[in-house]
Amino acid sequence: MPRALITAVPFGEVDRSSLNLLDAAGVSFDLNPLGRRLKAEELVSLIPGYDVLIAGTEPITDRALDAADSLRLISRVGVGLDSVDLAAARRRAIAVAYTPEAPADAVAELTIGMALSLLRGIHLANQAIRHGVWRRLQGRRLARVTVGVVGVGRIGGRVIKLLSAFGGRILGNDLTRAPVDELNRRGANVEWVEFDTLLRESDIVTLHVPLTRGTRHLVGAGELAVMRRDALLINTCRGGVVDEAALATALRAGRLGGAAVDTFSHEPYDGELVGVETCLMTPHMGSMAADCRLRMEQGAAQNAVAFLRGDPLDELVPESEYELQQDGPSTVR
Repeated sequence: MPRALITAVPFGEVDRSSLNLLDAAGVSFDLNPLGRRLKAEELVSLIPGYDVLIAGTEPITDRALDAADSLRLISRVGVGLDSVDLAAARRRAIAVAYTPEAPADAVAELTIGMALSLLRGIHLANQAIRHGVWRRLQGRRLARVTVGVVGVGRIGGRVIKLLSAFGGRILGNDLTRAPVDELNRRGANVEWVEFDTLLRESDIVTLHVPLTRGTRHLVGAGELAVMRRDALLINTCRGGVVDEAALATALRAGRLGGAAVDTFSHEPYDGELVGVETCLMTPHMGSMAADCRLRMEQGAAQNAVAFLRGDPLDELVPESEYELQQDGPSTVR
């Protein structure tokens, strides 16, 4: 009987259909015994003896894969691959699958929710009233601001579609202008601009890029200095894309109007931004909408079952992801 280790948390808590799928296929499985994101060394001790790893965002390192004496597949619950050493997996002939489409709608909607909260000061008003302060804040509307979307792929494209309903100006930037042109062919109204132009002209900058060597600290002190003093920054992609220390410094100094952050370099997060009132923070919950979470879990389980049966997988990680992790784009500008 094949064995699967499920490290993703949560998994099967709201709907057991994904676990039932494994059961029906004769796959023995064990859930994450710690009930939280595993540390690298914890995965090393847990992974021996399993054929499949149904993975969350824990670091899947070369050392962990060295300890994985039976592993044949990593089935990632979600889309981010920066936590998986793809080259190390390939050297050991370990296949890697993911569920790239499943979380996209949920992350896009959270991004819009964050934008609205920042613009209207909803998070600040909530804090104030709980401390006995009754002060009505005057904010801005999405229809009256310029939003810059960095990375216009699966999630960024959905963010642009949602933004279009509000009617504001939308700027887009990616490695090339081709994805922006494609969105416009489908009816969007996005202006492709260089990265620095996007930073200078946007009231809101929202990030939707993978974490690679080329995007690590994509937004640091220099980039924050280029942005408008009342601009807002949203990061729902990966923590390392933003220099969190530089962001905290800029917010404290009033060089930025506010920020919303869902993903952090180290999670659970307890860094400087915790003490910055103008930073809205959520605990990496972009994908945590019931329907999208279920799609992610079911997709990961289906990938595992199909692989163990010898069936072809639609969601194997493509070669482009291996190349991106190895080299990284020299720039996204």
